[in-house]
Amino acid sequence: MSVTDINATPLSTREFLVAGLREESGTWLFVFKSLLAFYVTGWLAMRLALPQPSTAMLTTVIVANRQTGMVLAKSFYRGIGTLLGALVALLIVALFPQQRVLFLSALSLWIGLCAGGATLYRNFKSYAFVLAGYTAAIVALPVVGHPLDVFDSAVWRVSEVLLGLAVSGAVSDLVLPSRIRDDMRRTARAQFANFIEFVQRAMAGKVARSDLEYAHLRFVRDAVTLEDLRSSVIFEDPEARARSGHMLLFNQRFMAASTSLQTLHHLINRLKRNGHEVPANALIALYQPLSDAFNAPTEAGTAARVLLPRLDSARKAINGREAAARAAMNSDHDVLDFDTGVSVLDRFIDELYAYVDTASVLQAPRLAGAAERVRFERGNDFIGAGLAVLRTTLTMGALSLFWIGSAWPLGSSAMLLATIFAGLYASTPNPAQSVKATFAGYLLGMSASFVCVFFVLTQMDGYVLLVAGSAPFLMVGLAMVAWPSTTRIGVGYCMGFAYILAAKNEMSFDGVHFLNDMLAQLAGLAAAGVAFVFVPPAIGSLWLRRRQLERLRRQVGLAATAPLSGLRSRFESINHDLFGQIVAQTERGSHDSRTLLAWALSVHEVGRTLIELRNDMAGRPLPEDIREAVGRAVDALARLYDQPGSPAYLHARQAIAAAIVMTDGDEATRPLLDHLHLLRLALLDDQSVLAVYMPALPPAQGTAHAS
Repeated sequence: MSVTDINATPLSTREFLVAGLREESGTWLFVFKSLLAFYVTGWLAMRLALPQPSTAMLTTVIVANRQTGMVLAKSFYRGIGTLLGALVALLIVALFPQQRVLFLSALSLWIGLCAGGATLYRNFKSYAFVLAGYTAAIVALPVVGHPLDVFDSAVWRVSEVLLGLAVSGAVSDLVLPSRIRDDMRRTARAQFANFIEFVQRAMAGKVARSDLEYAHLRFVRDAVTLEDLRSSVIFEDPEARARSGHMLLFNQRFMAASTSLQTLHHLINRLKRNGHEVPANALIALYQPLSDAFNAPTEAGTAARVLLPRLDSARKAINGREAAARAAMNSDHDVLDFDTGVSVLDRFIDELYAYVDTASVLQAPRLAGAAERVRFERGNDFIGAGLAVLRTTLTMGALSLFWIGSAWPLGSSAMLLATIFAGLYASTPNPAQSVKATFAGYLLGMSASFVCVFFVLTQMDGYVLLVAGSAPFLMVGLAMVAWPSTTRIGVGYCMGFAYILAAKNEMSFDGVHFLNDMLAQLAGLAAAGVAFVFVPPAIGSLWLRRRQLERLRRQVGLAATAPLSGLRSRFESINHDLFGQIVAQTERGSHDSRTLLAWALSVHEVGRTLIELRNDMAGRPLPEDIREAVGRAVDALARLYDQPGSPAYLHARQAIAAAIVMTDGDEATRPLLDHLHLLRLALLDDQSVLAVYMPALPPAQGTAHAS
């Protein structure tokens, strides 16, 4: 039915309300569970006579999330960060018990190092560094004037935080849990179905070069998203942990197969454009059984195991046709083109079969055997981390000097808030804007807390009435957290409300102290924002994008020189992570985005080919002159991608041509010749990113492989 159908029956008021409530049920379930964790934690903290129940209650707000796995993962890393921060606080106070300047300098440096560490990791591992930094401040700053109390302070703070984590985890896991494993299963099945459908279209010649390039964006996004989900789902249950290794292998094989598909498709397009129709058409006809194998509807719920027999049959059909197709070539050059394409096709089929096989294992009710051990490595920039260290250390140092010079009683509160948000937003693309939104939410939350404390709670007595009086105010902030458009404001609101509420067994209603504490916390938050203005983050900057692009290009050097053990998965995962970081900071369709995409595709293809070339070299005895010639070609390619330019390009072309001459004519070096020829074709591609370094070439002939 069309939404504009005039015959549509209008919804009654009751039906309209029910539909609206159903849509918002997830939001209000999150609000309810967060409130439950918040007040149960407060009640337990007061029953246990902890000195600052508000710290435990604030912890539940910070780790709140709709999904159980996210809460457990965040709680796990928060616990690690809290324990490490408390230990460092004990060490710093022990080293400098009477030297306030040295004490604050050491604390500032530690907080800065933690902020830098937070930029080098993703997800909640980053959060552990932030916690290690500001937990040290929470433990050490209140006892700066009486250092003998530091151990008690560390024990109380750790106890309060761990209590909040335990209650949050229990509530999230036991009360109407929302399992992240369900999202991961849907994501993995959708990735599988989309990729199989894309393979079928590509094998049928229905994918143009530009389509493949933009599909690469989706492949990168799918791979990184799946890894992010996998790294959190392992906290939910034993089954998720048992399948984690297979899921990691599934993702790695997806990346490998997508890269080989890209290489095969580019090879055929190059042959077509350069007028080499005979080998190109022979390759298209050769892999037709593969297209037929997938020429059936494949939905997200389709079992992968049904595709394995089809792949086996397609592989046998391709092997049976290969000799006849090779015999139909018109020249030695056509034979070389054809053999090169066959080697890429064989690699793609092997990797595709492994990918489908891993998917079938994951879809089975029970796992069969252990998964091959692989890792998903991230691409990090240590200079960007160094900027975060510098910024945070200078901010803490400036606030320390102001505190010492002014003898401000609440200077520690300002330092603490600056510590928290300087670390939390160190790895965001626009931290100044984030701090601004959080500042607004913090101000709203503290204003709401002022009304709650002095106009509502003064009229009530007992914990039940405290809940009844404060819950309506907190619900507003939690609802804003749940809505994507107001998340940062909501986070600031909830933290400001919970922090300034300062619930405890004996509530204090000192208005002067309340207002002074508000000003101190707002000053600390503002100081974090000012720090991001004077020492802007590298993330999102043109400078960092250029550095990351250089790092992406240098992945060819990694493929050319790194030890071969585990190199394929290392190369693929770092490439995907680096590309994902850069593309997130560029406008889609812009010149920067197109340049990045072109380099990424080139690095993927050349790097993987170099890895396969080195693997084949390592597995066979070769004459020293051939090994040296191929080694010079590999080194020349690494230098080209490290410092691209016309001289480096010409040197790489000449080195590859010389290596081809050395390997041509010997059956033992045939696999090496195929890889070298593939690299030469990549260098001669006048539509690749390397075309700007080429000498003038005649116009390309032929048509691209697409419909």
